[in-house]
Amino acid sequence: MQSDKHHIGVILLNLGGPEHESEVQPFLYNLFSDREIIRLGPAFLQKPLARFIAGKRAAKSRENYRKIGGGSPIGRITARQAQALEQALAADGDFTVKVAMRYWHPSAEKTLASLAARRVDTLIALPLYPHYSRATTGSSLNDLQRRALNGRTGRGLITIKSWPTEPDYIRSLAGKINSALDSFGEEEVTIVYSAHSLPQKFIDEGDPYVRELRETITSLEALTGRRGQLCFQSRSGPVRWLSPSTPETIRRLAEQGCKNLLMVPISFVSDHVETLYEIDILYKKMARQLGMRLESTPGLNTDPLFIAALRNLVITALDRYRSGTDSNGRSENAAS
Repeated sequence: MQSDKHHIGVILLNLGGPEHESEVQPFLYNLFSDREIIRLGPAFLQKPLARFIAGKRAAKSRENYRKIGGGSPIGRITARQAQALEQALAADGDFTVKVAMRYWHPSAEKTLASLAARRVDTLIALPLYPHYSRATTGSSLNDLQRRALNGRTGRGLITIKSWPTEPDYIRSLAGKINSALDSFGEEEVTIVYSAHSLPQKFIDEGDPYVRELRETITSLEALTGRRGQLCFQSRSGPVRWLSPSTPETIRRLAEQGCKNLLMVPISFVSDHVETLYEIDILYKKMARQLGMRLESTPGLNTDPLFIAALRNLVITALDRYRSGTDSNGRSENAAS
Protein backbone atom coordinates (compact mmCIF):
# COMPACT_ATOMS: atom_id res chain seq x y z
CA MET A 1 0.00 0.00 0.00
CA GLN A 2 1.30 3.47 -0.87
CA SER A 3 2.06 5.98 1.87
CA ASP A 4 -1.10 7.95 2.72
CA LYS A 5 -1.14 11.75 3.05
CA HIS A 6 -4.12 11.57 5.41
CA HIS A 7 -3.81 11.07 9.15
CA ILE A 8 -5.72 7.92 10.07
CA GLY A 9 -6.76 6.96 13.57
CA VAL A 10 -7.27 3.33 14.61
CA ILE A 11 -9.18 2.56 17.80
CA LEU A 12 -8.81 -0.86 19.40
CA LEU A 13 -12.05 -1.59 21.25
CA ASN A 14 -12.03 -3.85 24.27
CA LEU A 15 -13.97 -4.54 27.45
CA GLY A 16 -11.46 -3.18 29.94
CA GLY A 17 -10.85 -4.31 33.49
CA PRO A 18 -9.88 -3.02 36.94
CA GLU A 19 -6.15 -2.65 37.43
CA HIS A 20 -6.45 -2.49 41.22
CA GLU A 21 -8.78 -4.10 43.74
CA SER A 22 -10.26 -0.71 44.63
CA GLU A 23 -11.51 -0.40 41.03
CA VAL A 24 -13.45 -3.68 40.96
CA GLN A 25 -16.77 -2.31 42.24
CA PRO A 26 -16.91 0.75 39.92
CA PHE A 27 -15.94 -1.47 36.99
CA LEU A 28 -18.80 -3.86 37.78
CA TYR A 29 -21.16 -0.90 38.11
CA ASN A 30 -20.22 0.28 34.62
CA LEU A 31 -20.76 -3.22 33.25
CA PHE A 32 -24.19 -3.74 34.80
CA SER A 33 -25.29 -0.24 33.81
CA ASP A 34 -25.22 -1.20 30.12
CA ARG A 35 -28.81 -1.95 29.04
CA GLU A 36 -27.55 -3.24 25.69
CA ILE A 37 -26.32 -6.41 27.37
CA ILE A 38 -28.56 -6.71 30.42
CA ARG A 39 -31.87 -5.05 31.23
CA LEU A 40 -32.37 -4.63 34.97
CA GLY A 41 -36.05 -3.79 35.21
CA PRO A 42 -37.35 -0.50 33.75
CA ALA A 43 -34.78 1.98 32.47
CA PHE A 44 -35.00 4.30 35.47
CA LEU A 45 -33.95 1.41 37.76
CA GLN A 46 -30.97 0.27 35.66
CA LYS A 47 -28.31 2.28 37.48
CA PRO A 48 -29.64 1.79 41.04
CA LEU A 49 -29.86 -1.96 40.44
CA ALA A 50 -26.43 -1.97 38.79
CA ARG A 51 -25.00 -0.29 41.89
CA PHE A 52 -26.67 -2.88 44.12
CA ILE A 53 -25.44 -5.87 42.09
CA ALA A 54 -21.92 -4.45 41.83
CA GLY A 55 -21.83 -4.07 45.59
CA LYS A 56 -23.00 -7.65 46.12
CA ARG A 57 -20.47 -9.15 43.69
CA ALA A 58 -17.46 -6.96 44.39
CA ALA A 59 -15.99 -9.02 47.25
CA LYS A 60 -15.92 -12.27 45.26
CA SER A 61 -14.55 -10.52 42.18
CA ARG A 62 -11.84 -8.81 44.21
CA GLU A 63 -10.74 -12.21 45.52
CA ASN A 64 -10.50 -13.55 41.97
CA TYR A 65 -8.40 -10.58 40.87
CA ARG A 66 -6.25 -10.97 43.99
CA LYS A 67 -5.32 -14.46 42.83
CA ILE A 68 -3.93 -13.09 39.55
CA GLY A 69 -1.93 -10.27 41.09
CA GLY A 70 -4.56 -7.81 42.30
CA GLY A 71 -5.97 -6.57 39.00
CA SER A 72 -6.56 -7.22 35.33
CA PRO A 73 -3.63 -7.00 32.89
CA ILE A 74 -5.96 -6.33 29.96
CA GLY A 75 -5.32 -2.57 29.93
CA ARG A 76 -1.55 -2.99 29.78
CA ILE A 77 -1.74 -5.75 27.18
CA THR A 78 -4.15 -3.81 24.95
CA ALA A 79 -1.88 -0.75 25.14
CA ARG A 80 1.04 -2.91 23.99
CA GLN A 81 -1.09 -4.32 21.17
CA ALA A 82 -1.88 -0.76 20.06
CA GLN A 83 1.80 0.18 20.10
CA ALA A 84 2.77 -2.93 18.15
CA LEU A 85 0.03 -2.32 15.57
CA GLU A 86 1.06 1.31 15.10
CA GLN A 87 4.62 0.13 14.41
CA ALA A 88 3.34 -2.50 11.97
CA LEU A 89 1.38 0.18 10.09
CA ALA A 90 4.25 2.67 9.92
CA ALA A 91 5.14 1.80 6.32
CA ASP A 92 1.50 2.03 5.19
CA GLY A 93 0.76 5.65 6.00
CA ASP A 94 0.27 8.12 8.83
CA PHE A 95 -1.50 6.02 11.48
CA THR A 96 -2.14 6.64 15.15
CA VAL A 97 -3.46 3.66 17.14
CA LYS A 98 -5.33 4.21 20.41
CA VAL A 99 -7.41 2.12 22.82
CA ALA A 100 -11.00 2.60 24.02
CA MET A 101 -12.45 0.45 26.78
CA ARG A 102 -16.18 -0.09 27.04
CA TYR A 103 -16.39 -0.28 30.82
CA TRP A 104 -13.13 1.21 32.02
CA HIS A 105 -10.37 3.63 31.10
CA PRO A 106 -9.63 5.06 28.62
CA SER A 107 -13.23 5.66 27.56
CA ALA A 108 -14.33 6.10 23.95
CA GLU A 109 -15.03 9.76 24.66
CA LYS A 110 -11.51 10.40 25.95
CA THR A 111 -9.90 8.49 23.08
CA LEU A 112 -11.95 10.31 20.45
CA ALA A 113 -10.98 13.65 21.98
CA SER A 114 -7.32 12.64 21.86
CA LEU A 115 -7.57 11.70 18.19
CA ALA A 116 -9.50 14.89 17.38
CA ALA A 117 -6.62 16.88 18.83
CA ARG A 118 -4.34 15.10 16.37
CA ARG A 119 -6.65 16.15 13.50
CA VAL A 120 -7.28 12.69 12.11
CA ASP A 121 -9.11 12.54 8.78
CA THR A 122 -10.48 9.01 9.10
CA LEU A 123 -11.15 6.64 11.98
CA ILE A 124 -11.11 2.85 11.91
CA ALA A 125 -12.82 1.04 14.79
CA LEU A 126 -11.27 -2.40 15.32
CA PRO A 127 -12.93 -4.47 18.07
CA LEU A 128 -10.64 -6.99 19.73
CA TYR A 129 -13.49 -9.49 19.69
CA PRO A 130 -13.00 -11.82 16.71
CA HIS A 131 -16.62 -13.01 16.89
CA TYR A 132 -19.49 -10.55 16.73
CA SER A 133 -22.01 -10.32 19.52
CA ARG A 134 -24.25 -7.44 20.44
CA ALA A 135 -22.96 -7.83 24.01
CA THR A 136 -19.36 -7.12 23.04
CA THR A 137 -18.69 -5.68 19.58
CA GLY A 138 -22.21 -4.31 19.26
CA SER A 139 -22.15 -2.45 22.54
CA SER A 140 -18.61 -1.12 21.99
CA LEU A 141 -19.36 0.10 18.46
CA ASN A 142 -22.65 1.69 19.47
CA ASP A 143 -20.94 3.57 22.28
CA LEU A 144 -18.15 4.74 19.97
CA GLN A 145 -20.55 5.82 17.26
CA ARG A 146 -22.64 7.82 19.73
CA ARG A 147 -19.54 9.67 20.87
CA ALA A 148 -18.29 10.17 17.31
CA LEU A 149 -21.53 11.90 16.31
CA ASN A 150 -20.27 14.95 18.18
CA GLY A 151 -18.33 15.69 14.97
CA ARG A 152 -14.95 16.03 16.61
CA THR A 153 -13.29 13.08 14.94
CA GLY A 154 -12.87 13.86 11.29
CA ARG A 155 -14.82 12.81 8.21
CA GLY A 156 -14.99 9.04 8.24
CA LEU A 157 -15.70 6.28 10.71
CA ILE A 158 -15.00 2.79 9.42
CA THR A 159 -16.21 -0.11 11.54
CA ILE A 160 -14.88 -3.66 11.46
CA LYS A 161 -17.53 -5.97 12.86
CA SER A 162 -15.87 -9.38 13.08
CA TRP A 163 -12.97 -11.42 11.75
CA PRO A 164 -13.41 -15.09 12.73
CA THR A 165 -11.35 -16.51 9.85
CA GLU A 166 -8.68 -13.82 9.30
CA PRO A 167 -5.75 -15.96 8.06
CA ASP A 168 -2.96 -14.63 10.29
CA TYR A 169 -5.26 -14.75 13.31
CA ILE A 170 -5.95 -18.42 12.55
CA ARG A 171 -2.24 -19.11 12.03
CA SER A 172 -1.40 -17.42 15.32
CA LEU A 173 -3.95 -19.52 17.21
CA ALA A 174 -2.84 -22.70 15.44
CA GLY A 175 0.75 -22.03 16.45
CA LYS A 176 -0.26 -21.73 20.10
CA ILE A 177 -2.24 -24.97 19.86
CA ASN A 178 0.57 -26.93 18.23
CA SER A 179 3.14 -25.70 20.76
CA ALA A 180 0.88 -26.65 23.66
CA LEU A 181 0.18 -30.09 22.18
CA ASP A 182 3.93 -30.73 22.03
CA SER A 183 4.10 -30.37 25.81
CA PHE A 184 2.03 -33.56 26.17
CA GLY A 185 4.53 -35.62 24.20
CA GLU A 186 2.96 -38.75 22.73
CA GLU A 187 -0.01 -38.81 25.12
CA GLU A 188 -3.56 -38.58 23.80
CA VAL A 189 -5.02 -35.08 24.25
CA THR A 190 -8.56 -33.71 23.93
CA ILE A 191 -8.82 -30.14 22.66
CA VAL A 192 -11.51 -28.02 24.27
CA TYR A 193 -12.38 -24.58 22.90
CA SER A 194 -13.75 -22.43 25.71
CA ALA A 195 -15.60 -19.25 24.76
CA HIS A 196 -17.24 -16.59 26.89
CA SER A 197 -20.89 -17.52 27.36
CA LEU A 198 -23.96 -15.50 26.38
CA PRO A 199 -27.63 -15.74 27.23
CA GLN A 200 -29.23 -18.21 24.81
CA LYS A 201 -31.83 -15.61 23.84
CA PHE A 202 -29.13 -13.56 22.09
CA ILE A 203 -28.54 -16.43 19.67
CA ASP A 204 -32.26 -17.10 19.32
CA GLU A 205 -32.69 -13.46 18.28
CA GLY A 206 -30.07 -13.76 15.51
CA ASP A 207 -26.73 -13.01 17.16
CA PRO A 208 -24.03 -14.67 14.96
CA TYR A 209 -21.62 -15.32 17.84
CA VAL A 210 -21.82 -19.14 17.94
CA ARG A 211 -21.80 -19.47 14.15
CA GLU A 212 -18.65 -17.35 13.94
CA LEU A 213 -17.00 -19.33 16.75
CA ARG A 214 -17.59 -22.48 14.71
CA GLU A 215 -16.11 -20.80 11.63
CA THR A 216 -12.91 -20.16 13.59
CA ILE A 217 -12.81 -23.73 14.86
CA THR A 218 -13.38 -25.15 11.36
CA SER A 219 -10.47 -23.04 10.06
CA LEU A 220 -8.24 -24.17 12.92
CA GLU A 221 -9.10 -27.82 12.40
CA ALA A 222 -8.20 -27.54 8.73
CA LEU A 223 -4.80 -26.11 9.68
CA THR A 224 -3.92 -28.30 12.67
CA GLY A 225 -5.59 -31.51 11.56
CA ARG A 226 -7.03 -31.88 15.06
CA ARG A 227 -10.68 -31.86 16.13
CA GLY A 228 -11.96 -30.08 19.23
CA GLN A 229 -15.06 -29.46 21.33
CA LEU A 230 -16.74 -26.10 21.99
CA CYS A 231 -17.99 -25.06 25.42
CA PHE A 232 -18.78 -21.82 27.26
CA GLN A 233 -17.45 -20.22 30.43
CA SER A 234 -18.13 -17.18 32.64
CA ARG A 235 -21.88 -17.43 32.98
CA SER A 236 -23.88 -16.11 35.92
CA GLY A 237 -27.45 -15.25 36.76
CA PRO A 238 -30.79 -17.05 36.38
CA VAL A 239 -31.23 -16.83 32.59
CA ARG A 240 -30.64 -19.71 30.18
CA TRP A 241 -27.03 -19.61 28.97
CA LEU A 242 -25.24 -21.23 26.06
CA SER A 243 -24.36 -24.85 26.63
CA PRO A 244 -22.50 -26.95 27.37
CA SER A 245 -20.69 -24.99 30.05
CA THR A 246 -16.95 -25.47 30.48
CA PRO A 247 -17.28 -27.12 33.93
CA GLU A 248 -19.92 -29.50 32.54
CA THR A 249 -17.58 -30.39 29.67
CA ILE A 250 -14.66 -31.07 32.02
CA ARG A 251 -16.79 -33.37 34.18
CA ARG A 252 -18.21 -35.22 31.16
CA LEU A 253 -14.75 -35.82 29.70
CA ALA A 254 -13.53 -37.13 33.04
CA GLU A 255 -16.43 -39.59 33.12
CA GLN A 256 -15.42 -40.73 29.62
CA GLY A 257 -11.90 -41.53 30.81
CA CYS A 258 -10.11 -38.51 29.33
CA LYS A 259 -6.71 -37.90 30.97
CA ASN A 260 -5.35 -34.84 29.14
CA LEU A 261 -7.10 -31.61 28.18
CA LEU A 262 -5.79 -28.72 26.13
CA MET A 263 -8.06 -25.73 26.70
CA VAL A 264 -8.04 -23.01 24.05
CA PRO A 265 -9.65 -19.70 25.12
CA ILE A 266 -11.16 -19.23 21.69
CA SER A 267 -12.97 -15.91 22.15
CA PHE A 268 -10.17 -14.08 24.00
CA VAL A 269 -7.15 -12.44 22.35
CA SER A 270 -5.32 -11.37 25.52
CA ASP A 271 -4.74 -12.76 28.98
CA HIS A 272 -7.16 -11.50 31.64
CA VAL A 273 -9.26 -12.79 34.53
CA GLU A 274 -11.21 -15.32 32.45
CA THR A 275 -7.99 -17.00 31.32
CA LEU A 276 -5.62 -16.38 34.23
CA TYR A 277 -8.12 -17.20 36.98
CA GLU A 278 -11.01 -19.21 35.53
CA ILE A 279 -8.96 -21.45 33.22
CA ASP A 280 -5.49 -21.50 34.74
CA ILE A 281 -6.59 -21.73 38.38
CA LEU A 282 -10.23 -22.79 38.73
CA TYR A 283 -10.56 -25.23 35.82
CA LYS A 284 -7.06 -26.64 36.29
CA LYS A 285 -7.92 -27.44 39.90
CA MET A 286 -11.22 -29.03 38.84
CA ALA A 287 -9.47 -31.19 36.24
CA ARG A 288 -6.77 -32.23 38.69
CA GLN A 289 -9.38 -33.30 41.24
CA LEU A 290 -11.02 -35.40 38.53
CA GLY A 291 -7.72 -37.10 37.69
CA MET A 292 -6.92 -35.11 34.54
CA ARG A 293 -4.12 -32.84 33.39
CA LEU A 294 -5.34 -29.55 31.96
CA GLU A 295 -3.07 -27.15 30.07
CA SER A 296 -4.12 -24.00 28.25
CA THR A 297 -2.83 -21.98 25.31
CA PRO A 298 -1.53 -18.51 26.24
CA GLY A 299 -3.21 -15.34 25.05
CA LEU A 300 -2.31 -14.03 21.62
CA ASN A 301 -1.29 -10.71 23.20
CA THR A 302 1.46 -9.23 20.97
CA ASP A 303 2.29 -12.39 19.02
CA PRO A 304 3.72 -11.12 15.70
CA LEU A 305 1.24 -13.13 13.62
CA PHE A 306 -1.65 -11.71 15.61
CA ILE A 307 -0.40 -8.16 15.15
CA ALA A 308 -0.05 -8.92 11.42
CA ALA A 309 -3.71 -10.01 11.46
CA LEU A 310 -4.75 -6.69 12.99
CA ARG A 311 -2.72 -4.82 10.37
CA ASN A 312 -4.39 -6.83 7.60
CA LEU A 313 -7.81 -5.94 8.99
CA VAL A 314 -7.00 -2.24 9.09
CA ILE A 315 -5.55 -2.10 5.56
CA THR A 316 -8.40 -4.16 4.08
CA ALA A 317 -11.04 -2.01 5.79
CA LEU A 318 -9.38 1.19 4.58
CA ASP A 319 -9.11 -0.09 1.00
CA ARG A 320 -12.76 -1.15 0.97
CA TYR A 321 -13.85 2.18 2.41
CA ARG A 322 -12.01 4.04 -0.31
CA SER A 323 -13.53 1.81 -2.98
CA GLY A 324 -17.05 2.39 -1.66
CA THR A 325 -17.64 -0.79 0.30
CA ASP A 326 -17.52 -1.23 4.06
CA SER A 327 -15.16 -3.56 5.94
CA ASN A 328 -17.59 -6.47 5.53
CA GLY A 329 -17.87 -6.02 1.77
CA ARG A 330 -21.31 -4.41 1.68
CA SER A 331 -21.73 -1.33 -0.47
CA GLU A 332 -22.44 1.61 1.82
CA ASN A 333 -21.11 4.95 3.03
CA ALA A 334 -19.23 4.28 6.25
CA ALA A 335 -18.73 7.91 7.21
CA SER A 336 -20.30 9.29 10.37
